[in-house]
Amino acid sequence: MKKNIFSTAIAALLAGMTLTGCSDFLDAENKSAGGQTTDAYFGKDVSSLLVSAYSSFDAVINQVPIYEQGTDLYINTRGHAAGEFNEYSMTPASGTVESYYKNAYKAINYANAVIFYADPSSKESQEARFLRNWGYYLLTQQFGSVPYITEYINTPERSYPRTDLNEVYTSVIADLTDLYNNSSLDAASNHQGRASKQAVAALLAKVCLAAGWDIDTSLDNAEQGTYTVKSTSRFTEAASWAEKAINGISLTMSFEDKWSPKNEGNAEEIFSIIYERANYPGDETSGGHSRQNDFGGYYGNCVKLGLKNVGSDNQQSEKSMYLFEKGDQRYEGTFMTTLYNAELLSTGDAGWGTDGYYAYYNLDAAKLASQPIANRFYPFYTTEAEAVADIEAHAKQMVQGNCTNGVIAAILSSPVIKYTFDKNGKYTKSSISVAEYNTQVNNGVCVKKFDDPESAQVAGSNDYRDLVVFHVSDMYLVAAEAYLMAGQTAQALEKLNAVRKRAGLASLTSFNGYTVEYSTPSSFTLRDIDVILDERARELYAEGHRWTDLRRTKQLIRYNVAFNMYVNTASQMADVAGNYKWLRPIPENEISSNTGITVADQNPGYGGIE
Repeated sequence: MKKNIFSTAIAALLAGMTLTGCSDFLDAENKSAGGQTTDAYFGKDVSSLLVSAYSSFDAVINQVPIYEQGTDLYINTRGHAAGEFNEYSMTPASGTVESYYKNAYKAINYANAVIFYADPSSKESQEARFLRNWGYYLLTQQFGSVPYITEYINTPERSYPRTDLNEVYTSVIADLTDLYNNSSLDAASNHQGRASKQAVAALLAKVCLAAGWDIDTSLDNAEQGTYTVKSTSRFTEAASWAEKAINGISLTMSFEDKWSPKNEGNAEEIFSIIYERANYPGDETSGGHSRQNDFGGYYGNCVKLGLKNVGSDNQQSEKSMYLFEKGDQRYEGTFMTTLYNAELLSTGDAGWGTDGYYAYYNLDAAKLASQPIANRFYPFYTTEAEAVADIEAHAKQMVQGNCTNGVIAAILSSPVIKYTFDKNGKYTKSSISVAEYNTQVNNGVCVKKFDDPESAQVAGSNDYRDLVVFHVSDMYLVAAEAYLMAGQTAQALEKLNAVRKRAGLASLTSFNGYTVEYSTPSSFTLRDIDVILDERARELYAEGHRWTDLRRTKQLIRYNVAFNMYVNTASQMADVAGNYKWLRPIPENEISSNTGITVADQNPGYGGIE
């Protein structure tokens, strides 16, 4: 679905828009043969426009800093600046925030255009309604109340006031409920990137859960993350929709298999944005996305050294290093713990594909057993004796020989225990602080969930793995959170333990029985919601949920002060008046051009009036 070749008429419509600058969205000058109007073109066939509606979400979901930074799980290493999201220094002039806002409304307007031109009873119209509601879910989680527009913009209108958040949620829930009950969408996921009733149920579960927190739960103390539940009805609805999205699917495949590049579109996938290298009409080395390059340390020039290009951003925080307990299969399923070395070629570059990083996927087990190793990383619970035994068992593989990379190994603990090898495989051990380690190259594991073993030897957007938006284990955890908030503790534990069982962990008999290995400040007392959030951190690591999870559950201030190395006090997350930055700022360009929004409508924390 994602990489179909657009017609000339569609391509002409792909100009950028803001809410107040897209009146020409479907009225661009038509240079096609015969001067066919857009009304005539789309009145006959909206399928190409629907492709654009789906594709437009690519620019919305590929905003890693917005979704993951400014949380407890990630840091930037090797001297990289923290950035505005980690430090909570963003302003209404933030280009990233403006781009997100603009692209989300562009996606919504494409969906509204499909609805305008399509027969209301058609699948195209129904799929577009799903996309529109997904767009509003994404916007509300970042900005709170936003202008709620259900018609495509084809006039010079410049006034779009913010809609009350409860009204947005109520409208989205009503529309999605009608879609689920009365549409002709497929019942279950077709694994082709198209909306289904299962996807509708998953989105409904997310929206109802968010509405329960935002509307039916009040904040008591921001720094302590305490709250009062005023009503449980939306949480009960969220649990019900999550059960429908689960659709009776048990978590039987291994976590490693779930995320294997050879197993895309598996039974747990509910809805994804689809990428197809074979059908991409332009330069395929830059036509994908870069998610495989977004989480981890720097391993050197990929052309010269044969290791994956990662930019030193969104590496494991110290909490993340201690988050996965011994026996949790998700650690190896999430992180690349062995980076294979690459042969030095006569060209001076490194081997690729069956050499270096991607050898993990492209060689069989027998060949990997003798493949040279560049980096070997061990989780914190590995003893030095265990690490040395493993090193000695792989001694022949840890000789550099004619390979491009020097060999290192490390136990990722605090302090880090590092083993540095000479060219003959002899190693020396050192003990260094996590802070010092994070200034170095090869400083830890990288995320492998999004790895594309067919990637060319380039540093750009060459990842064509489908990006999973909704999947079944996420719905288990949505159900667990919703049941917990509805006061149904037994049902919450049942769903939580199903996720833990697949990971190889013991079931919890109560929320109070949960313990952690990571360090917490003396003022940080574990609560039931923390158990859910830790499980989501492990199960959904790097998938783009963390900031939303912390904001939704009212733990954003508490977690950042406790675990974000860039935030020392809660006041860093507030403006001079003490208003916390629970949401992103409404872009200043939107305020200046949209006559329905004024400076007084700005979100708290950015100098506006509450």
